[in-house]
Amino acid sequence: MKTLYPAIEPYATHWLEADGHRIYFEECGNPEGLPVVYLHGGPGSGCQPDHRRLFDPEMYRIILVDQRGAGRSQPAGELKENNTWKLVDDLEVIRQRLSIPRWIILGGSWGAALALAYAQTYPIRVMGMILRGTFLARQRDLDWFVNDGVKRIYPDYWHDLIHSLPVTGWNDLIQSMYKILTGHNEALQMRVASAWNEWSTVVTLGAQAAAEVQLDPVTLLPKTRIELYYAANRYFLEEDQLLRHCDRIRTLPCIIIHGRQDLVCPLESAYNLKRRLPGAELKILEHSGHVAAGVEMINALVDATERMAERLA
Repeated sequence: MKTLYPAIEPYATHWLEADGHRIYFEECGNPEGLPVVYLHGGPGSGCQPDHRRLFDPEMYRIILVDQRGAGRSQPAGELKENNTWKLVDDLEVIRQRLSIPRWIILGGSWGAALALAYAQTYPIRVMGMILRGTFLARQRDLDWFVNDGVKRIYPDYWHDLIHSLPVTGWNDLIQSMYKILTGHNEALQMRVASAWNEWSTVVTLGAQAAAEVQLDPVTLLPKTRIELYYAANRYFLEEDQLLRHCDRIRTLPCIIIHGRQDLVCPLESAYNLKRRLPGAELKILEHSGHVAAGVEMINALVDATERMAERLA
C-alpha cells in the first residue's frame, strides 16, 4: 500500500491582492517539475501540510492555494467579492503569475466542484484532473446533507442541530443559519457555528471519531460563515451546471476517486460524473468515506498522482 510522501516545506510563498483580499499560495517540491494545484474543500477549510504529501516532490511542482477568506488568506471569513467565479479567476491569475502554461488539478469535495468549474472555463489550461469525494453542488446534494437524506442515519444529531436555532429557522435551515452567522448576536453565532460543525464532523467521520475532534473557536466562525454563505447562494452555479458542461472537458485525463461509505457526498455524484466523462477512470473504494484519510484512500490518492505523472510527464 502506498503512503504519504515525507513532510516538506514550501520553497516559495506568495500573496495575491485582489478585491480587498490577500490570497495565500505556496510552491513545494521540484520547481522544474510537473505543475499541480491542490484545491481544498469546505468552502472555507484551507490547505493543510499533509496536502503537500500526496505528490512526489521530485516529480511535481506543487501549488497549494488558500481560497478567499480561508486558511492563511486574509481577511479570514470575508464574504465580500467572494464567490465561485472569483475563485476561478484567482486560479487563472496565479497560473499566469507562476508562468505555468498548463497544470494538473487535484480537488476534493468542494475542491472537486471548483476544479470542474475552472477546467470547464479554461480547458486549454488543464492537463488532467484528480477528483476525490466529488461534490456537484446541485440542490439534491444540498438536500441530502441538510434536508431529507443523511438525517435519517443520524436523527439524534440532527435534532441537536436544528435545536441550536430559534424555532422560526427550522423551515429553511441554510438560510436561517447564514443570517445568524452574518448578524450581530455573537453568542448565537458561536452556538450555531458549533452545532453546524458538530453535525458536519459526525456525518464526515462518524459519531465515535467525531467525539475526539476538538474545534478551534478562532477558526470555527470564519470557516462556517463561508461554508454557509456558499450554500445559501447555491454555490453561485446554475442547477446541474457542472454536469451539463462536461462536454468541454471530455478529452482531459481524469481520475475520480470516491468512497462507497461517503455520507457527505454520496457515490451517485461520482457515478453520474463518470457517465458524462466516459474517458475518465472511476475508482470506488469499498471501505472509505469522505475524508482524505485512511489506508485505502491515501493509497488511491498517491497512486493516482503517480500514475497521472507517468502519463503526462
